[in-house]
Amino acid sequence: MQTVLAAAGVDFSQYVNVFMGSTGGGNRFPGVAASPFAMAKLGPDVQSGSTDAYSGYLASGNVWGFSMTHESGTGGAPKYGVVSQMPAVGNVSNPLADLSQGRASADEGQIGYYKTVLNNSVTVELSATDHAGLYQYSFPSGSPSTIVVDVSHVLPSFRGLGWEQHYTGGNFSLSSDGHYEGSGSYNNGWNLSPDWTLYFCGKFDQMPVSSKTFTGTGTTLSSYDNTATVSGSERLGGVFTFNNAKLTSRVGISFISSAKACQNLNNEIKAKTTLKSLITKAKTAWNSQILSKIQVEGGSDEDRQLLYSSLLGMFMIPSNKTGENPGWTSGEPYYDDIFTFWDTHRCHTALFHILEPVAHEEFIRSLIDIWRHDGFMPDARSSNFNGRVQGGSNADNVLADAYVKGVRGAINWDDGFSAMQTDAEKTPLNNHDPKSPESSTKEGRGALPDWLRYGYITPSFNRAVSRAVEYSTNDFGLYQVAKGLGRVDDEATYLNRSRNWRNHWNPAVSSTNHSGFMVPRRADGTFVSQNPLSCGGCYWGDAYYEDNAWVYSLNAIHDVYTMKKYIGGDEKFIDRIDKLWELNIFNAGNEPSFTTPYLYNFVQGAQWRTVERSRGIGKLYNSGSTGLPGNSDAGAMEANILWQMIGLYPMTGQTTFLVLSPWFPSLSISLGNGKSLTITTTGGNKDTAFYVQSLKVNGEPWDKAWVSWDDVFANGGTMDFVLGSSRVDWATGELPPSPASGDMDG
Repeated sequence: MQTVLAAAGVDFSQYVNVFMGSTGGGNRFPGVAASPFAMAKLGPDVQSGSTDAYSGYLASGNVWGFSMTHESGTGGAPKYGVVSQMPAVGNVSNPLADLSQGRASADEGQIGYYKTVLNNSVTVELSATDHAGLYQYSFPSGSPSTIVVDVSHVLPSFRGLGWEQHYTGGNFSLSSDGHYEGSGSYNNGWNLSPDWTLYFCGKFDQMPVSSKTFTGTGTTLSSYDNTATVSGSERLGGVFTFNNAKLTSRVGISFISSAKACQNLNNEIKAKTTLKSLITKAKTAWNSQILSKIQVEGGSDEDRQLLYSSLLGMFMIPSNKTGENPGWTSGEPYYDDIFTFWDTHRCHTALFHILEPVAHEEFIRSLIDIWRHDGFMPDARSSNFNGRVQGGSNADNVLADAYVKGVRGAINWDDGFSAMQTDAEKTPLNNHDPKSPESSTKEGRGALPDWLRYGYITPSFNRAVSRAVEYSTNDFGLYQVAKGLGRVDDEATYLNRSRNWRNHWNPAVSSTNHSGFMVPRRADGTFVSQNPLSCGGCYWGDAYYEDNAWVYSLNAIHDVYTMKKYIGGDEKFIDRIDKLWELNIFNAGNEPSFTTPYLYNFVQGAQWRTVERSRGIGKLYNSGSTGLPGNSDAGAMEANILWQMIGLYPMTGQTTFLVLSPWFPSLSISLGNGKSLTITTTGGNKDTAFYVQSLKVNGEPWDKAWVSWDDVFANGGTMDFVLGSSRVDWATGELPPSPASGDMDG
C-alpha cells in the first residue's frame, strides 16, 4: 500500500512501536517520555531472576514498582529507577516485603501512554510531563486500595562488576492535606557516581483513609505507624490506603528540592488533569519536535514503522535538566544523562544537529558549561556526574562536528576550544576504576601522558590501541576548530597529532593475506606481537575495546588515504573491508565499525559495494521488540538505521556525507527556517533494485559518491536518485576528502 504522510496534521505517532528494541539486548525504555529529552521517564520496573533491567523494563518477570526516572538504551549496569509506587490489593502488613506482581497480559504502550495489568487485577495506566508523572489505578472492588511509596527502590545490577546502584538514605513526610514529599539519595550505576539526591512531591485525587510511614532494614520493619516524618539511612517510605477502586496519583520530581518538585507538579499536572490530555500533549510534542521532521511518500508499512520508532528511540536521552542542576547556577542550558559519546558521536551527533538544531546548540553550550564548572567536558554523564570514558575524549568530535557545520548561535567557541584543549593537554585525576585502575575513566584522556611523550600509547595503559585511534580523531577535531578560529600554531600541532595513529601501524603484522595493522607498541618503540583476529576479552583491560585490530585499523576516518596506502592500495583496501564479512568480524551492534561499510566510497567505482553493505545492515533491523542488532546505546543504533533510510552517512568532524542508497520514493527532512532536503528515488526499489544508476544534486548531474554539508544541508536542496538492479560505475568524479592525509593521492 502506497501511503502519503506529507499531509499537514498527520499523527506520526501512529507509526511508532514504543517497544522497539526493548528486548533482545536493545535495552530501550518503552515507558512514557512526554517529549524529547524529558527529565521524567515514567515506567515499570521488572525483576526476573538475575537479569539486569537496564531501562526498568523486561518482557517477562514480576513488576515491583513503577518509577519516575529511567534511561533508555544504556548498558554496563542500570541507572535510576527511583521515586517508585507499587499498588497492592487490601491492607499491607509489611511494606518492606516483596509486593511484586506478575502481569496478566502483555504491557501496552504508545507515545505518552503506558498500561500494565497485574495479576492481582490492578490496572496501572501512566502518562507524564517533563518533570512529573500521572498514575491512574483501577483496583478490584471489595478490598482496600493501597499504594506503597518505597524511597529505597532503585534498579539493581546482578552482573557482579561493582557497578550496582545503592540507596544511601532519604526522608519522607506526610502532610495534613494528604500530599507527601521527600527525597532519596543513591550512588553508583554505570557511571560510578557518588551520592546524588532526587526530591519528590506526590498528591492523590482523594484523601486516603489511612496514611502511614515506615522504616526498616531488609524486610524487617523498625517502624510502621502514622509518624509524620521519617528520615535516615534505613529503608523508608509511605503507605496510603483508599476505599475507592479508582485512584489517580500525581508526582513531581526535582534535583533541587522537594519544594521545586511540588512546583514542577503544580505547574505541569494540575488537579483533575486527565490522562487523555497528557497523552495528546505528548504526541503533539513528539510530532512537532521530532517525528514530522522526516516525512516520506511510499515505502512499506514496516519501513515507516521502523523509521518513526527509530526516531523515538534516538531522542529519549540525553535529558534536558535546565533549571534542575544542583551543582551550580548558570544562565546556560544544562543536559545530563549522556550515554556515551563513544557510542553516539559516530552518527547520532550529525542527525541530532539536523533534526533538532535548537536543542543541539543548547547541548553544545551545556557541554562547555560543564567544563567551566567541573573542569572537563563529559564523554558520558549521569546523575550530574561525569563518567565513564571508554576510549577517547569524544566530546571533542561532537564540538568539532558542530563547528565545521557552522553552528554558532550563543556558543562561546573560544571557551569551546579551551574545553577541547583541556582534553588534549591535561591529564585527568585517576578515579581508580576497578575495571581500569591505571588511569581515569571519569573524563578526559587517561592515557594522555604516553600520547604526549611518545606519540602513541604503551601497554602500561589499558585499551591502548583503541584509545590511540580515538585520540587521533579527537586531535583532528581540535585541528578543525583551531583552523576555523585562526589559531595557526594550534592548527599545525593538532593536525600532526591527529596522524599519531600511524605510530601504532606495524606493516610486518599479517593476517589472512593482509599485512599492516594497528598493534600495541612498547615505550622502547618495539611492537607487541599481536594476532589481529584476537583482542583478548575486548574489554576494559585489553588493548582493544569491543573490537579487534581489523576493525580499529580502519577507524582513522579523517586519514583514509593514508589507511589505503598502508593497506596496499585500492584493491587491497576493498578486500580489507570485504574480509570483515568473510571472516565474520563485522558486528552491526558495535559502534567502532559503524562507518567502515561505507569506506568503499573512497575507491573509484566501488560505491555499489557500499550500497550492498548498507542494505545488508538494514535487514538486521525491524520495528519489533527485538528490532535492534545491539544495544540502542542511547539511540546510536537507531541513528545508524535512519541514515541508511536517508541514503547518506556522516563523517564525524567533517562536512562530508557519503552517498548510500535511499529507501523511500520520496523522503523530506525539515531543516528549520523553511529549508528542507528532499531525496527521491525512481526506476528501482528498496529491496531488489537498489543500486544507484545516476544522481542529481540540486537538479544538476552528480558524479561524486559524496556530498558536503553546504551542498544539501546548509541551505537545503534536492537529491534525485535513479535506482536499478545493475551495479553501475556512476561515481567517476572526485573522491571524498581525506583532510588529515595531506598531499597523499586518493
